Amino acid sequence: MAKNSSKRSSKSPIGGKPVEKNHKTVENQPTNCEKNEENLTTNVDKTICTVENGQVSCGKIMENSGEAVDKTQTSSEIAIQVTDIHKSFHLPTERANGLKQAILNWIKGVKGYTEQKVLNGVSFTIKQGEFIGIVGRNGSGKSTLLKILAQIYYPEQGKVTVNGILVPFIELGVGFNPELTGRENVYLNGALLGFSNKEMDAMYNEIVQFAELEQFMDAKLKNYSSGMQVRLAFSIAIRARGDILILDEVLAVGDAAFQEKCNQYFASLHGNQTVILVTHSMENVRRFCDRAILIENGRVMVEGDPEEVAKAYEGLWD
Repeated sequence: MAKNSSKRSSKSPIGGKPVEKNHKTVENQPTNCEKNEENLTTNVDKTICTVENGQVSCGKIMENSGEAVDKTQTSSEIAIQVTDIHKSFHLPTERANGLKQAILNWIKGVKGYTEQKVLNGVSFTIKQGEFIGIVGRNGSGKSTLLKILAQIYYPEQGKVTVNGILVPFIELGVGFNPELTGRENVYLNGALLGFSNKEMDAMYNEIVQFAELEQFMDAKLKNYSSGMQVRLAFSIAIRARGDILILDEVLAVGDAAFQEKCNQYFASLHGNQTVILVTHSMENVRRFCDRAILIENGRVMVEGDPEEVAKAYEGLWD
């Protein structure tokens, strides 16, 4: 898996894409791995990427090599490190219908927009194998934060380091083609996630069995019910073999039986996979999370024990 990760694209659509990570933080790494592969005694098992002030760079950790590796930033205990990230958006306030109006606005000093600060100095660290809940009111910056982790957005300031293959699942069903069969859509989504056909062959049966759609995989997706599409999309995301799974409000999918199946699966992930869950359900935070983070007005308001964070979230309306 790790060898194939270096071939995956860092550009994928919303809804699920493994992020080919950002900034090289490894010292003493050979510069020509392909030509000297037969001479290497190292094992390539991790990819580290960092987004810093809008710039992206990636590198591999060469473990068991005898070489000195800088563990301060690439420690195997760290899955994601977010340092002082800032993000804002421009909200239009005046429309320029043509070049003349745009020039006049510029001469008059009219910006034509107001700046909305969405994230303002957010910092936290997630360890390998942690199940983290991120909570907050609508508009607090949760989804923007996830999209920065997934490299859909880039921070204007600050640094994000991702250690491993990240599979974000931010919107259900994005990337599906209704004219293709369920089987074809599994492989299409796998390609968008950055997996090869060979890798998808190995995962296919698990995906279909988890979705409980074996007899429908050769039917066109447009003939699926909305619940069937959601189950297939969700199964692709959670069965994709990445190191870090990002979920944005997608636990409540399918019927009651499928939801319970998903709940049992998430309970089994503790210590085995890093999971970041954005949710408004304090029940799920208390049930699944090892730690939680409350974001309010673009800042980390509370971080720590899930029960403490859940109470702080519920207290926002008191």
